[in-house]
Amino acid sequence: MVQFEVNGQPVQVEVAAETPLLWVLRENLGLRGTKFGCGIGVCGACTVHRNGQPIRTCITPVGQVAGARLLTIEGLEAAGYGFLQQAWLEEQVAQCGYCQAGQLMAAAALLAQRPSPTDQEIVSAMSANLCRCGTYQRIRRAVRRAAERRSAAQEKPAAVLAQPVR
Repeated sequence: MVQFEVNGQPVQVEVAAETPLLWVLRENLGLRGTKFGCGIGVCGACTVHRNGQPIRTCITPVGQVAGARLLTIEGLEAAGYGFLQQAWLEEQVAQCGYCQAGQLMAAAALLAQRPSPTDQEIVSAMSANLCRCGTYQRIRRAVRRAAERRSAAQEKPAAVLAQPVR
């Protein structure tokens, strides 16, 4: 049995420790937002966060996440990244949408480490995720927009943020 946390909830699964985490998330836990892309850890469609760091679930045995905190695409908004998802919509990033869960998870990891990344930092961080539709320019714009929106919101006085919207 392997125990860990997913999106703030404790879970335990009865599977072999070498079972790829991707299949445990999708088949055992019903979290189907994380996608199978290549199966060898190069495309990024299966990206989730383990203790705040992005990992490829297709090549990570579930035994390696025992006791860890995982964040999947299903938990991204509750973890405070709704601004990132909104920027994705505004920039109309998704076409086929298959890689987008992994793209969003990579972008969230970048913004957690670099709240105001440079264009080169965005390119570098996002280059590890592949998009079959080639929406790389939109992805970069969305990451930039999300960073700007987050920065602007954090610069407002707390009293303004606490006021009800009328």
